[in-house]
Amino acid sequence: MLARVRQFFAERSVMEVDTPLLSHAAPIATHIEIMTIHFQNGKKGYLHSSPEYAMKRLIAQGSGDIYQLSHVFRDGEIGERHNPEFTMIEWYRVGMPYDDLIQETLDLIRLFISESSISTYTYAEAFEKFAEIDYKTASSSDLQQIAAKHNLSHDPAWDKETFLHFLMGFLIEPQFKGLCVLKEYPASQAALAKTVVKNGDHIAERFEIYYNGMELANGFHELTDPIEQRKRFVEDNRERARLGKPVLPVDENFLAALVNGLPDCCGVAVGFDRLLMLQQHKKSINDVLPFAWELS
Repeated sequence: MLARVRQFFAERSVMEVDTPLLSHAAPIATHIEIMTIHFQNGKKGYLHSSPEYAMKRLIAQGSGDIYQLSHVFRDGEIGERHNPEFTMIEWYRVGMPYDDLIQETLDLIRLFISESSISTYTYAEAFEKFAEIDYKTASSSDLQQIAAKHNLSHDPAWDKETFLHFLMGFLIEPQFKGLCVLKEYPASQAALAKTVVKNGDHIAERFEIYYNGMELANGFHELTDPIEQRKRFVEDNRERARLGKPVLPVDENFLAALVNGLPDCCGVAVGFDRLLMLQQHKKSINDVLPFAWELS
């Protein structure tokens, strides 16, 4: 399957690259925990959770369309669908329209599973269909009532953003059947995606793809503004501090690449091991990893 993935990109003239697993700075995300490496001289390094920053530095230097089959690392993630070390397929298309990348991602997924039916929802449509609420006008109290109605254990003190994440993960995603594309996220959940105004609402040009409720892919129309990117890093670190998590160093080399100019591009990351699980009809990621960590 590794060979088939490589053939998929070769046929599309997307070049394979190889970036370091170990970095002087960590990818910053509120809810992703990074593995830290301590050197003998007292300095620290970080095992990446995604090759995104390094790949974008290559694109800024003129690499063009690129992909990588990369081992990535996330602390505290272990279970039937998670392993602390796993394989990610990540690629970037320069100048490719956002919707075209969604289609290309579905084409890659079909190397592993034969599924013809596809459902597509905007974030707003998913909340309306599966939670029967308009997330844009809903208060945290409204969302708390939805959680209570469905007997989902929760903290009534959560803010609106936390409830949105919670209901998406525990109420809405489990109801997705077959291949499902979710797009047009709230601007507050943009991560590294561009935001646009559509019908008066600020939305993120971000998508995720699921199969029977299992997340397989996360993609963006990539943010290229270094000022906005730094602002988001600061906000993520501020939220990490509020949650009692360590504040992470900002990757200044990545931001410098954005200052020098990142061309308009779209990118996506797909979990290789989860695709292999589905292809082999396995319930646990341990069943397809040659060397997996024990669940306990």
